[in-house]
Amino acid sequence: LSVMEVPSRIADDNQLAVAALAGDETAFEQLFLRHKLMVARIGGHFFRQPEQVEDILQSSFASAYFSLKDFQGGGEAAFKAWLSRITVNTCYDALRYKRCRPEDTISAITDDESRWLDERMTDQSVGGDAEQAVVARDLSDKLLARLEADDRLVLTLLHAAELSVKEVSEITGWSGSKVKIKAYRARIALRRIMRKFL
Repeated sequence: LSVMEVPSRIADDNQLAVAALAGDETAFEQLFLRHKLMVARIGGHFFRQPEQVEDILQSSFASAYFSLKDFQGGGEAAFKAWLSRITVNTCYDALRYKRCRPEDTISAITDDESRWLDERMTDQSVGGDAEQAVVARDLSDKLLARLEADDRLVLTLLHAAELSVKEVSEITGWSGSKVKIKAYRARIALRRIMRKFL
């Protein structure tokens, strides 16, 4: 039984990737259906607007389709890891080329957000509720948008996606020590931005 004859519902990702590379559109569609939630979840860590996440989803799978010849195969999770790297790179490119003037982001911070930030910086014991959680998330997005793309990427992967240094290293291709250094510098840059609102 050749790879092309293996029903997509029982084929593993590696078999589907080989079939898709050979021109089987149904195989690539199956890969899309299996992994679209994962790709959308990664995009959602970087962007809040549904249309932005949809753009990441479409761009990531388009890149994967045209890069299938570069997929090396491997273990059971090889395709998922490969697609994750493509998705993170797509998000990184979107962050770098996003046309958002910094002053627009600064002015978008509300009095409530500024007050919330001031309380957190001065009193770590302040409790939270659902409303404050929303304020925190929105403020986090606005502050992260002020960072350089590298800084935002590393902080988002480590804190929002809750990946380990090793996982971030595998996804980005950076060494573990480079991830740690970038994270350290990114936190310093973030603190510098936060102090502007106090």
